Amino acid sequence: MWVRITRDLLVLSSSLFSTSSFFFSLSSLTHPSLQIIPCLLSTRLHPSQRVLHISASFFFFFCSYVMSFFNTFSRGFGRSSKKNKNAESSNASASSNTNNSSSNLSLSNSDDHHSQPASQTYSNGNNNNNNNNNNSSASSQKPLFLCQPFVRTSLVRGSFQTIVQVPKYVDQNEWLVLNVFEFYQYLNLFYGVIAEFVTPQTCPTMNAGPGIDYLWIDSNKQPVRLPANTYIDYVLTWISNKFDDPTLFPTKQNVPFPSHFMGVLKNIYRQMFRIFAHIYHNHFDKFVHLSMEAHWNSFFAHFISFGKDFDLLERKEMEPLMPLIEYFESQGKI
Repeated sequence: MWVRITRDLLVLSSSLFSTSSFFFSLSSLTHPSLQIIPCLLSTRLHPSQRVLHISASFFFFFCSYVMSFFNTFSRGFGRSSKKNKNAESSNASASSNTNNSSSNLSLSNSDDHHSQPASQTYSNGNNNNNNNNNNSSASSQKPLFLCQPFVRTSLVRGSFQTIVQVPKYVDQNEWLVLNVFEFYQYLNLFYGVIAEFVTPQTCPTMNAGPGIDYLWIDSNKQPVRLPANTYIDYVLTWISNKFDDPTLFPTKQNVPFPSHFMGVLKNIYRQMFRIFAHIYHNHFDKFVHLSMEAHWNSFFAHFISFGKDFDLLERKEMEPLMPLIEYFESQGKI
């Protein structure tokens, strides 16, 4: 009788082990329920008792890993699936906004003789009824960055006004250059995080919501429509070249800033804002997936607070993100 029981238990244990091996790799043999097997083999137990203990160990090993497998499988439909739905809806909104930006009115604001980003286009309202219906339905959908809880997410509390003011004994122009250069560096780093998602396929134009496209002024002073990644690369390169120009941003003592210094600085600030606007309207979901929305919101609030304090941005340029800016103002951040 003991021989038959021993044989049946061995068959059961082998079947349990083969089933568990189907789901899990051999590295799972380090599970605590199996680490007792060498001890059982080295102890002086009756063969039938030893088989019972080993079979029970395999059984608990199988049950624990099956439960962990189903727990992991069920967690896959949690927060990540909601984020995927938000991403799909955000991308769908961005694509509809891109398709509806026809019949535009150009606004030029160039300040030098080289290729640069210098134009913004707005829909002039002469589209047909179908396009008007599509634009109204697209604009009525609230962007992800204006939804709760993302719109109130931030790293710091309080107002950024306390850190944007010029310190004592510091030249105002030096303070402006220092902060704008740091904003440029941080914006470059943030963009690098999501750059792989900004492609000609996903962003065929540099847009900032429904009816707002940004154009590039080429060497012939003609506005051209570029994919967002090309436009942003041109802007970042253009800003870098400006900062490397010692005649515009002097590095030696007793060398004054040129007379057109503030005009160039405002243009740099305007182009950086456009990158903010494009990312907020088209790629904010990527920061949500990476849990970086608090960092991004705080960075933008600091950027806007500094720009408003020194009058570096006009109100019409801030229109694409004005609802977010007004919300930050109501919170006392800027």
